[in-house]
Amino acid sequence: MSNLLRILGKRIIALPFMAFGVTLLVFFLMSFSKYDPAVAALGESATPEALAAYRHEMGFDQPWWRQFWNYIGGMLQGKLGVYGVNKDSVAERIATSFPLTLQLTFIGLAIALVIAVVFGVLAALYRDTWVDQAIRVISIIEIATPAFWLGVLLIYFLQIRMDWLPGAGDLVPFSQNPAEYMRRMAMPCFALAMPVAGSMTRIIRTSMVEELDKDYVRTALGAGIPKPVVIARNVLRNALITPVTVLGMKIGYLMGGAIVIEVIFALPGMGTAMFDGINNNQPMLVQGVVLVVALAFIIINIIVDLLYVLINPRIRNV
Repeated sequence: MSNLLRILGKRIIALPFMAFGVTLLVFFLMSFSKYDPAVAALGESATPEALAAYRHEMGFDQPWWRQFWNYIGGMLQGKLGVYGVNKDSVAERIATSFPLTLQLTFIGLAIALVIAVVFGVLAALYRDTWVDQAIRVISIIEIATPAFWLGVLLIYFLQIRMDWLPGAGDLVPFSQNPAEYMRRMAMPCFALAMPVAGSMTRIIRTSMVEELDKDYVRTALGAGIPKPVVIARNVLRNALITPVTVLGMKIGYLMGGAIVIEVIFALPGMGTAMFDGINNNQPMLVQGVVLVVALAFIIINIIVDLLYVLINPRIRNV
């Protein structure tokens, strides 16, 4: 319990500082943009008076540091600002986009973990054989293949050439049509999962080999306990403790990759929202998306750290 409280306390204390740093960094980078947000919102045909009025209303005519502090004050009140000529709410856009990014991230994570566990266990059980060598080659190819490039290949072969799966179009909610939802999400989730599956396969394989060489495994096998039982109840459970330590970073990688994948597959998630904000020079939208993604990444890492402490008896019992 003391370890849980210590880890949770450290993360909670660091959370506002990280959020402040991310917001400051995004503000600093967006300040280098050569495009005028007022022109982006009202168009190049807008009168100077209209542009000046828009800048004054949105606060773009104030010094950079004052804009930043105004944004921080609004953020503390739950306001992330507005964007565009219609002054659409950033919070509402994020509320509709963020669930899709989470769905894409965790479906991709589930696919990656299934592939990694199966291949990692097989490689460990048949180490130094042709099975191990084949899985090593496959995992290296997965690691070396960028998700966005694999996504383009999947669209070309599975949609354009074979017309098996849709690579664009409306996303039907899972509650309305689960089969159509999974068909639409199959390619982006698979493309997102492959690099993570390759790296996790190597980690699980190494961890499994270390556990298989320990004395308790030989003792259990010598006592007549069937090998599948020893592997399922003891070896695999202990071997998965190490992969959990890197799981938080992998989730962050998946969430970052999901932003790119969403643009490629025309999914209305956080990636599309960020792309629209950058393309249309809407700093409030970009700042809101980056801030929410960064906070989600930090919170997910807190949960993974707590999970690691809970499943690791050596740390839990200290």
